[in-house]
Amino acid sequence: MMWYGHGMWFGGLFMMFFWVILIAVVAFLLLRGLDGSRNRPTQSDSATDRALETLNERYSKGEIDDEEYLRRKKNLLSK
Repeated sequence: MMWYGHGMWFGGLFMMFFWVILIAVVAFLLLRGLDGSRNRPTQSDSATDRALETLNERYSKGEIDDEEYLRRKKNLLSK
């Protein structure tokens, strides 16, 4: 009869440990998902931004005309 009581003690600790781990994992996943990673620019976004800057510089220096500028800008923004 005494051994049965000790087994329930261990089971209670195990169950508490289980819930603590489960809550920690859920909290970690929620915080990781809500850290704003969706709002961070991706590598392709930054590459497009750099390309647009270069295009704007070339247009402002007069290296390309209006038609070419608009065509290239449209092409960059469609990706």
